[in-house]
Amino acid sequence: MTTHRAPEPAARPRRPVGRAATAGLALAALAGVGWIAGMIYTVVVWAR
Repeated sequence: MTTHRAPEPAARPRRPVGRAATAGLALAALAGVGWIAGMIYTVVVWAR
């Protein structure tokens, strides 16, 4: 008797959640760098 096996997917399954998480982390890192740069700029201008 043969057993039924599910067919292999033709293409690798996509991972949109992982892509969205990576994009979110990249945007968060960019926002953090911008915030730090803004704080440095504020302190430098304020010290004048």
